[in-house]
Amino acid sequence: MKSLKKITALALATLTLSGSLTSCATVFGGRITEHQKRKPLPGEIQREVRVGALIADVLLFWPGAVIDFATGAIYKPQRNVAVQTKPTAANSVKSRQ
Repeated sequence: MKSLKKITALALATLTLSGSLTSCATVFGGRITEHQKRKPLPGEIQREVRVGALIADVLLFWPGAVIDFATGAIYKPQRNVAVQTKPTAANSVKSRQ
Protein backbone atom coordinates (compact mmCIF):
# COMPACT_ATOMS: atom_id res chain seq x y z
CA MET A 1 0.00 0.00 0.00
CA LYS A 2 2.80 2.41 0.80
CA SER A 3 4.35 1.96 -2.61
CA LEU A 4 1.04 2.75 -4.34
CA LYS A 5 0.73 5.94 -2.28
CA LYS A 6 4.31 6.91 -3.12
CA ILE A 7 3.76 6.31 -6.83
CA THR A 8 0.51 8.28 -6.78
CA ALA A 9 2.10 11.17 -4.87
CA LEU A 10 5.11 11.20 -7.22
CA ALA A 11 2.86 11.14 -10.29
CA LEU A 12 0.73 14.00 -8.94
CA ALA A 13 3.81 16.03 -8.02
CA THR A 14 5.32 15.49 -11.47
CA LEU A 15 2.07 16.43 -13.18
CA THR A 16 1.68 19.54 -11.04
CA LEU A 17 5.26 20.66 -11.57
CA SER A 18 5.21 20.11 -15.32
CA GLY A 19 1.89 21.91 -15.61
CA SER A 20 3.03 24.85 -13.57
CA LEU A 21 6.29 25.32 -15.45
CA THR A 22 4.46 25.92 -18.69
CA SER A 23 3.54 29.48 -19.44
CA CYS A 24 0.35 30.88 -20.89
CA ALA A 25 1.73 32.66 -23.94
CA THR A 26 4.02 29.79 -24.87
CA VAL A 27 1.22 27.24 -24.64
CA PHE A 28 -1.73 29.25 -25.97
CA GLY A 29 -0.01 31.94 -28.04
CA GLY A 30 0.51 29.96 -31.21
CA ARG A 31 3.62 29.83 -33.36
CA ILE A 32 6.43 32.20 -32.35
CA THR A 33 7.57 34.40 -35.24
CA GLU A 34 11.01 35.85 -35.93
CA HIS A 35 9.66 39.27 -34.97
CA GLN A 36 8.88 37.97 -31.49
CA LYS A 37 12.26 36.27 -31.05
CA ARG A 38 14.48 39.09 -32.33
CA LYS A 39 15.39 41.94 -30.01
CA PRO A 40 14.68 45.34 -31.62
CA LEU A 41 17.71 47.24 -32.82
CA PRO A 42 18.32 50.81 -31.65
CA GLY A 43 15.82 53.10 -33.35
CA GLU A 44 13.32 50.33 -34.11
CA ILE A 45 9.84 50.23 -32.62
CA GLN A 46 9.71 48.20 -29.41
CA ARG A 47 7.68 44.98 -29.33
CA GLU A 48 4.26 45.07 -27.67
CA VAL A 49 3.56 42.73 -24.75
CA ARG A 50 0.45 40.53 -24.64
CA VAL A 51 -1.13 41.96 -21.51
CA GLY A 52 -3.56 39.08 -20.96
CA ALA A 53 -0.80 36.48 -21.05
CA LEU A 54 1.37 38.54 -18.71
CA ILE A 55 -1.43 38.89 -16.16
CA ALA A 56 -2.21 35.17 -16.38
CA ASP A 57 1.48 34.30 -15.91
CA VAL A 58 1.81 36.53 -12.87
CA LEU A 59 -1.42 35.33 -11.26
CA LEU A 60 -1.03 31.61 -11.94
CA PHE A 61 2.71 30.97 -11.69
CA TRP A 62 5.25 33.76 -12.02
CA PRO A 63 8.16 31.70 -13.46
CA GLY A 64 5.92 31.25 -16.50
CA ALA A 65 6.44 34.95 -17.25
CA VAL A 66 10.20 34.38 -17.28
CA ILE A 67 9.76 31.54 -19.77
CA ASP A 68 7.49 33.67 -21.96
CA PHE A 69 9.97 36.55 -22.05
CA ALA A 70 12.88 34.17 -22.73
CA THR A 71 11.11 32.53 -25.68
CA GLY A 72 9.58 35.78 -26.97
CA ALA A 73 6.07 34.34 -26.80
CA ILE A 74 4.90 37.15 -24.53
CA TYR A 75 5.28 39.67 -27.36
CA LYS A 76 2.51 40.25 -29.90
CA PRO A 77 3.24 38.96 -33.41
CA GLN A 78 4.05 41.66 -35.96
CA ARG A 79 1.16 42.83 -38.05
CA ASN A 80 1.66 43.13 -41.78
CA VAL A 81 3.14 46.60 -41.94
CA ALA A 82 4.49 48.23 -45.06
CA VAL A 83 8.24 48.54 -44.77
CA GLN A 84 9.70 51.92 -45.65
CA THR A 85 12.80 51.73 -47.78
CA LYS A 86 15.50 54.31 -48.02
CA PRO A 87 15.67 56.05 -51.41
CA THR A 88 18.64 55.01 -53.47
CA ALA A 89 20.53 57.16 -55.94
CA ALA A 90 18.89 55.36 -58.87
CA ASN A 91 15.38 55.96 -57.46
CA SER A 92 15.98 59.64 -56.82
CA VAL A 93 17.31 60.19 -60.35
CA LYS A 94 14.27 58.46 -61.87
CA SER A 95 11.85 60.49 -59.76
CA ARG A 96 13.43 63.77 -60.89
CA GLN A 97 13.01 62.99 -64.58
